[in-house]
Amino acid sequence: MSPLLGICLKLLSALVFTLMSAGVKALSARYPTGEIVFVRSFFALIPLLIWLAWQGPVVAALKTSNLRGHLKRGVIGSTGMFCGFASLSFLPLSDAVAIGYAAPLAVVVLAAVILKERVRIYRWSAVTIGFAGVLIMLAPYLSGVGQGLTAGPAFGAAVGLAGACCSAFASIEVRQLTRTEGTGAIVFYFMIMTSLLGLSTVLLGWTMPNWQDAALMVAVGILGGLGQIFLVQAYRYGDASLIAPFEYSTMLWAVAIGWFFFGDWPATTVLVGAAIVIASGIYVILREQQLGLLKREQREVGPPRAT
Repeated sequence: MSPLLGICLKLLSALVFTLMSAGVKALSARYPTGEIVFVRSFFALIPLLIWLAWQGPVVAALKTSNLRGHLKRGVIGSTGMFCGFASLSFLPLSDAVAIGYAAPLAVVVLAAVILKERVRIYRWSAVTIGFAGVLIMLAPYLSGVGQGLTAGPAFGAAVGLAGACCSAFASIEVRQLTRTEGTGAIVFYFMIMTSLLGLSTVLLGWTMPNWQDAALMVAVGILGGLGQIFLVQAYRYGDASLIAPFEYSTMLWAVAIGWFFFGDWPATTVLVGAAIVIASGIYVILREQQLGLLKREQREVGPPRAT
């Protein structure tokens, strides 16, 4: 029952995050990106703090011994959020989501370079094929590069890819933080940092929302907080190798929501590229599971024989 519950929570998390992205896209036509980043992060603290209080003393959950690490993750992750939200201003929802799938592939590269993790030829091959899929997804937007990246879909694709890279760097920082920090502290300090950085953009000019948009802004933040909670809980009920592939269900939600609410349908090249990236990502996850089982067997029976 527990693994099934974990899968259900992961699917629910994917749906909630996609609904949040749809809300961001709806707001992006009328409000600055920094303002949207602020409300998404600030109001996400509401469900997060309620969840932490329900689990136990909040103060204990927020203790940290690595404030510098939180600051690094906050700056990198916030930059990724700014870029990701900006891309939603210019791209169909499904396209922006699909380009974001480059992040898990980049994590493999960064883990090898920064964390010195051993990456074998099978995963390198999958990552290479995955990046080829990213290029296929970007193909419809490359024609706009000649006119510059000042605005339009080409700019949206560029900042979306930049956001995916920032997300990958942030994931590496999170891996390092988990050695000493609890989940509550990692999420809380990220939301605080992102709220402050978003708030700092008020000097660039914000727009006062009407009550309908204000309600949508609050909903975007709460959805972001709930999505994070569902995500954390999903991994409590199932192995990462089982739960992680269901992240790609966001593409199904994005296509359906994008078509229903915005009248957008992804180009064939985006669908083909996304399929390649998803297949590569799932292979990397399954390969990680296989290596994890192999390492566990080696610890139990001793070193492998030479072959």
